[in-house]
Amino acid sequence: MEYGLKDLRTSLDNIDSAIVYLLAERFRLTHKVGVYKKQHHLKPVDSSREAAQLERISELAAKSGLDPAFARKVLQLIIDEVVEHHKKLIAS
Repeated sequence: MEYGLKDLRTSLDNIDSAIVYLLAERFRLTHKVGVYKKQHHLKPVDSSREAAQLERISELAAKSGLDPAFARKVLQLIIDEVVEHHKKLIAS
């Protein structure tokens, strides 16, 4: 089956939409984690959890045919944003 450029771009647009919705859901959940951390006087950063997640994402990426270094960069960007949100939440 051959796809035209328009079909391919439509598929890419759908994937981009899914990524945005998944990120929004992820940030809703990490906000709840931040609230929990504030209520229980926990630090905004959990370095061992971050390291484990970065390793897990690298392995998942490799199995999926995605460059593990790229996947780590994307997850690190997300983690950094979450940590900033947690710092602000805990400070408030």
